[in-house]
Amino acid sequence: MSSPLAGSNRCYQFSLRSYSQWSPTEQGATLVWRNLCVYGTSTSGSGTTRLGNPSIKCIINNVSGAVTPGTLIALMGASGAGKSTLMAALAYRTQRTAIQGDILVNGHPIGPYMYRLSGFVHQDDLFVGSLTVHEHLYFMAKLKLNPHVTHQAIKQMIQDILERIGLARCSQTRIGEDGDGKMLSGGEKKRLAFATELLTKPTILFCDEPTTGLDSFSAQALVSTLQQLAKRGTAVICTIHQPSSQLFSMFDQVMLLTEGRVAYAGKPNDALQFFSQHGYTCPANYNPAEFLISVLATAPGFEKSSQRAAHRLCDLFAVSEAASQRDVLINLEVHMAESGKFCITNEQNRYGRSHWFHTTLWLTYRSFLTVVRDPTVQYLRLLQKIAIAFMAGLCFSGAIDTTQLGVQAVQGMLFILISENTFTPMYSVLSVFPTTFPLFMRETKNGLYHTSQYYVANAVAMLPGLILEPLVFVLIAYWLAELRPTLYAFVVTAMSIVLVMNISTACGCFFSAAFNSLPRAMAYLVPFDYILMITSGVFIHLSAMPLAIRWLPYISWMMYANEAMSIVQWDGVANLTCSVENQELPCLKSGTEVLEHYSFDAAHLWADFCAMILLYFCFHVLGYVFLRRKTKC
Repeated sequence: MSSPLAGSNRCYQFSLRSYSQWSPTEQGATLVWRNLCVYGTSTSGSGTTRLGNPSIKCIINNVSGAVTPGTLIALMGASGAGKSTLMAALAYRTQRTAIQGDILVNGHPIGPYMYRLSGFVHQDDLFVGSLTVHEHLYFMAKLKLNPHVTHQAIKQMIQDILERIGLARCSQTRIGEDGDGKMLSGGEKKRLAFATELLTKPTILFCDEPTTGLDSFSAQALVSTLQQLAKRGTAVICTIHQPSSQLFSMFDQVMLLTEGRVAYAGKPNDALQFFSQHGYTCPANYNPAEFLISVLATAPGFEKSSQRAAHRLCDLFAVSEAASQRDVLINLEVHMAESGKFCITNEQNRYGRSHWFHTTLWLTYRSFLTVVRDPTVQYLRLLQKIAIAFMAGLCFSGAIDTTQLGVQAVQGMLFILISENTFTPMYSVLSVFPTTFPLFMRETKNGLYHTSQYYVANAVAMLPGLILEPLVFVLIAYWLAELRPTLYAFVVTAMSIVLVMNISTACGCFFSAAFNSLPRAMAYLVPFDYILMITSGVFIHLSAMPLAIRWLPYISWMMYANEAMSIVQWDGVANLTCSVENQELPCLKSGTEVLEHYSFDAAHLWADFCAMILLYFCFHVLGYVFLRRKTKC
């Protein structure tokens, strides 16, 4: 797409700083598109075009149109007609598609500024279910609006929006997920998605199937709200599937699509007259929207004849008076773009350096609320940790002494401490990114935040639980098992276990980000777990491992933690007794011999901690890299 810009006779400014009135801009925005073609991949041979790749399909074929400020327009057509693809292209929200043609806003080619200028209400509603309606809107306001907007101004704005769309009584209701108790209904979620886009008072509002899943009354109320918004100067573009006759008449303009072409664009009533002139008269007491769509739809068993009839209507409209009037407006906008200077200023630099911490802070707050309010994530895990700590501690109580059996008991207890805080946390976070990925992709594509901010926020939100859980576990199990009763030994053990749990979670986040599904992540993680256990120093003398894989212990935090805790347990111990009856069995007479038996070195204590800290950051960096890579696909 290209449109040369020269001269300097008008300039449009679209700002997010003014909140005193509902009109999004003084001038509004005229959106025009000319000779627009959108190409996407196709697995079938039909509808392909030769662009060097036979699998490329033309989804939108040479479409032109215009939407002026204050217009409510509906994109209609049968399934597969190209409605959603056209709207996504106009909104600058296409993925894995190629676009040819011109799309101009007030004479300016569309670009990333469309994320600030326009709002986009998706067909499927994605929310963080643990938030209330007010919390969700407040969070989105903090991310979308200028940071200088006051808390009171945001609260007043949210209250006004909730009253306008009929959600004021649900302000403190949690959005909820399927299976929850009290939660928003499907219609209420649809209105909440609509309210989210109203926060920035968009100059252009795109709505993808806004009435899907709503009853007739709710659908009419929603379209009525869109009418009111259009009267304030916003251009509203909707895709809609088989609206009722009453809804059909509420739109200012309709555009009927069939196989990526325009069959009609103009006023709803004129559409019936156009079709009637060419042999398609709508029966009395018949829904006009359903009739128009059925004429353009492909009838099973009569595919070729249906396509010929639809293409004929497209050709007839292309030479009609309505198409000529549309082309006049399009050509005027293109001419003014070529002869004048148009600028769209952005007073809010959302990606400025000063905003990185602001956005990350609010993302962390949202993630923390999700963790706190999900009992399966926090409370049940803490109770489980306490129960296991009591069982493990009581089982080893009285078994630890200065004998050879005591050596085995100490090392066994240390392995329990490490393994319990390795495998459970690792597997518990495997679903974090696969389950939240659709919402994450939508919000990043809308320019709300970067991948780095999202990843850091999730990692930070988990930290309180990742510190509290291992501390509670060690505090109970350590003293019940009667491990070395010194403050130094306890502190080192507690620090080691806290690091173990954090590294395990970081590793789980890495696998969660690297794979698209939980089963696949588990399939690759299980073999890695065996490597961790084998190289922990409990099952094999590390120096006896084959030379080719002797490097594996260096990526095992279980080995580092085991070594650090073993050092403080056996430091200075020199009076280990041996069994007289079994003199042929190996006898470890001092703490130094115990460490040597397990391939440990007392001089490695702080090196172990440094290695664990390094592994923690390495796994998180890998997780971020793989998550960012997904956003580029």
